[in-house]
Amino acid sequence: MELAANRWFSSWFDTPYYHILYKNRGDEEAQQFMQNLITFLKLPQGASILDLACGKGRHSVYLNKLGFDVTGVDLSINSIAYAKQFENENLHFHTHCMCKPMNEQYDAVFNLFTSLGYFEDEKENRESILSIKKELKEGGWGVIDFMNVVKVIDNLVPSEVKTVQGITFNITRKVENGYIVKDIEFEDEGEEYAYSEKVKAFTLENFLYYFEKDGIELVHTFGNYNLQPYDKIKSDRLILVFK
Repeated sequence: MELAANRWFSSWFDTPYYHILYKNRGDEEAQQFMQNLITFLKLPQGASILDLACGKGRHSVYLNKLGFDVTGVDLSINSIAYAKQFENENLHFHTHCMCKPMNEQYDAVFNLFTSLGYFEDEKENRESILSIKKELKEGGWGVIDFMNVVKVIDNLVPSEVKTVQGITFNITRKVENGYIVKDIEFEDEGEEYAYSEKVKAFTLENFLYYFEKDGIELVHTFGNYNLQPYDKIKSDRLILVFK
């Protein structure tokens, strides 16, 4: 099996350029989503939460400030190294691949901001979902926050140019073999770089297929961070709440 460390997401996510390109992702929106989610799930103070594919830990840090015992894990060594500065007795970060279950169980497992579907192998994408189930305590909640691929594909921008911190990113997008592919090319200090993001175009029907095979119960489906109902055509997100 190809080592995860050699795949596109481990190299791209570990570069500073990934964080430069996406630096304007809104913390306020993310925090409001977390507030809405924990209120809806009625998670008690001190509940344990696994933030699966946590990146640099922005959701983990905020959830910890709200009074939860949080573990953040990610495949990116650099992101976890950064996140570790925020650790305390109720907030911990580890390098970990989501396709393997953790050795502990949690009151809730959150997989946020389209952090699933990176694997080429169908088996590993399914194992990532199954791992979440294995990581849940009895009565625990799983949450997958994914893009609404129907709307994304309908509104796909084939190419665009973004300049961030003096770096011009040339971005192209396409749908290929069931994946949404984003190619990113740029130059910095006279050196040329090229990376690709490749995410499985999971629809609600795809998730339901996996859930049924693995005995996972889908309880709620939302279409945005205000937890409004999911609409296949209009919704920005596909947020799945399950047990």
